[in-house]
Amino acid sequence: MDNCMKEENVLVTGGAGFIGSALVRELSKEGANVVVYDNFLYGDRCNLVDVEENHIQTVNGDVLSWKIYNAIKKHDVQYVFHLAAEPYIPHCYDNPEKFFDVNVKGTMNVLMACKTFDVKRVLHFSSSEVYGTAQHTPMDENHPTLPLSNYAVSKLAADRLCFVFHHEHGIPVIILRPFNCYGPRETQPYVIPEIISQLSRGNIVKLGNIKAKRDFTYVEDTVKAAIAAMKSDISNGEVVNVGSNKAPSIEELAYLVGKLIGYDDIEIEVDSSRLRPMDVNVLQCDYSKIKKYTGWEPIVNIEEGLKRTIDWYKENGKRWSWERLL
Repeated sequence: MDNCMKEENVLVTGGAGFIGSALVRELSKEGANVVVYDNFLYGDRCNLVDVEENHIQTVNGDVLSWKIYNAIKKHDVQYVFHLAAEPYIPHCYDNPEKFFDVNVKGTMNVLMACKTFDVKRVLHFSSSEVYGTAQHTPMDENHPTLPLSNYAVSKLAADRLCFVFHHEHGIPVIILRPFNCYGPRETQPYVIPEIISQLSRGNIVKLGNIKAKRDFTYVEDTVKAAIAAMKSDISNGEVVNVGSNKAPSIEELAYLVGKLIGYDDIEIEVDSSRLRPMDVNVLQCDYSKIKKYTGWEPIVNIEEGLKRTIDWYKENGKRWSWERLL
């Protein structure tokens, strides 16, 4: 199958969020008719300013609401990218029920709405966190799933729901597991925007587990992978990983960001309040499956991606959307 979504009616849940808005921009470039479905709890309308002229449709709605049925029916949606979720791991310790409601029940609601109106295909955004820390590297889709947070458990439950609902209900859904994603317009204080934010104010940065290693993919590469997977011959019900197959430590990232901002040296302080009860030590992606089916490979290396992200941050008032809420 080709990768073009031209003139297709496509709905993106969480389409005003960090990855969601990047996906909306990429779909708009391909000529898709895009419907953004978002409750704007974490998503930001500012993230969509540059695509509003492409006549995207916006629906203010929650994935737990029946509005998702109305949106799919009204806009005659053929494809759904499901990104809406409770996404930020530190919040899951205090409110695990909310994470399960949104990430599991919300996914079930989206899937059943798609079944009701015979959507051609659904792509569910999962997370590499479902694997837990690497038992071997790089990590392919057959790696054991050993989640280490309520967030990761809720995402794994949603993944399994997709698999089972495909076989029980015939819902055409595939499961995308992106490894850590970064870039402009981040809507949560993940590690890269945190490092950039702190180092924009001085050469001292406070972090948690600086020895942890993560596989980072620039957001434009991630969303191109999602579109390629949606239009691919990957069988429904299957999982596909997206990442870079590189795993720098958080400490290495901090020094690289410092260098790109212009510091000769930075000071890293370990803040015990930022340490997780159980942490994933290593994530490193084997993306050979998606490459086999679509030819996709990441294009933007970590230094170039960080440079683009820092430049965007500087050009947009040195404030992430989550910093405006502090």
